[in-house]
Amino acid sequence: MWKFLLAALLLAGPVFAQENPSAYEALRVVGTQMNRQLVNRIISVNGLDGDPQPHTWKILVEDKNANGGVREIVVEDNRVASQRVPDRSVVGSTQGATINTAKLNLDSTGAYAVASHTAETSHVTFALTSYTLRTDDRGNPVWIVTLADQGRRPVGTIHIRASDGRVNRVEGMYAGRNMEQVEVNHDEVDNSPPPEDEQADGDSDENIVKRDIKRMFRRTTNDARRTFQRVRRSFVDFFNR
Repeated sequence: MWKFLLAALLLAGPVFAQENPSAYEALRVVGTQMNRQLVNRIISVNGLDGDPQPHTWKILVEDKNANGGVREIVVEDNRVASQRVPDRSVVGSTQGATINTAKLNLDSTGAYAVASHTAETSHVTFALTSYTLRTDDRGNPVWIVTLADQGRRPVGTIHIRASDGRVNRVEGMYAGRNMEQVEVNHDEVDNSPPPEDEQADGDSDENIVKRDIKRMFRRTTNDARRTFQRVRRSFVDFFNR
């Protein structure tokens, strides 16, 4: 009897340990269980409170037959759980700014790897991870990953370009500073003067803090490039395999 129970537990172990599906897997569910063409009309992909991947993915697609031209598809447990027409305006991508899936080289699992490494090097602890995939103002697909504590209070957000893993912007997560204290984007750092010029302005606490933040941001972008090479994953290859 005990041997039977032990064998049952061993067989059940992988089921209990199974993680929630990634964003790529949710998109493949939409393409295979509904219509392949829907994958070419994705506006945004959202998942909340992941540990590290969320249980539910909400996918907005263009639908000319729906009121407002948008339909929301909910994917849970590798199946389409529901679909509806949103009763409010679309948040995230501008309506019509669909994601070019040929440019997707970073799944939500890879986005998590980049964001969690940034949090680790910044000495920030978190419990939950929320994801938004949408286009930026230049049409590039971008992951916006928000890390939160157990009480769902955000402790940091990182914007990662899904085509090449480039970190475009970071909010929070540096030296224990909160979201209001730190907000850095890639252009600000690229256009900033070198540290020598910053020191010439004086040794005020503000200059020292800004210099440290920019240095940490450069480290974040360099680490993200290395992480991206390790976790890179083409959506087209994933879908067609």
